[in-house]
Amino acid sequence: MSSTGERSTGTVYEQVQASPEFADLRARLRRFVFPMSAAFLVWYLAYVLLASYAPAFMAIKVLGNINVGLVIGLLQFVTTFVITTVYVRYANKHLDPAAEKLRERIEGAA
Repeated sequence: MSSTGERSTGTVYEQVQASPEFADLRARLRRFVFPMSAAFLVWYLAYVLLASYAPAFMAIKVLGNINVGLVIGLLQFVTTFVITTVYVRYANKHLDPAAEKLRERIEGAA
């Protein structure tokens, strides 16, 4: 910041951070991360609540000694891998190109 309090100067990183392109990139990331995190936390909380308050339901045999609780527990792991795959695809399409432009801008100014 200059002595007059203007924000037109600063490091290249501060300039990029103040840019509309950076704000858009941050908004795109948040549009994915916050809803996906909330959905996963609700899904996990449902599992914990079922295990705590519906043990009879979780104990229902599905196949041999495999019960509903085990199936839902394993689906937690599957969900993690699905979310990771979806995020990578989203990032490749919506985040990485914008981040690359910002990186080139920073490197070009250096």
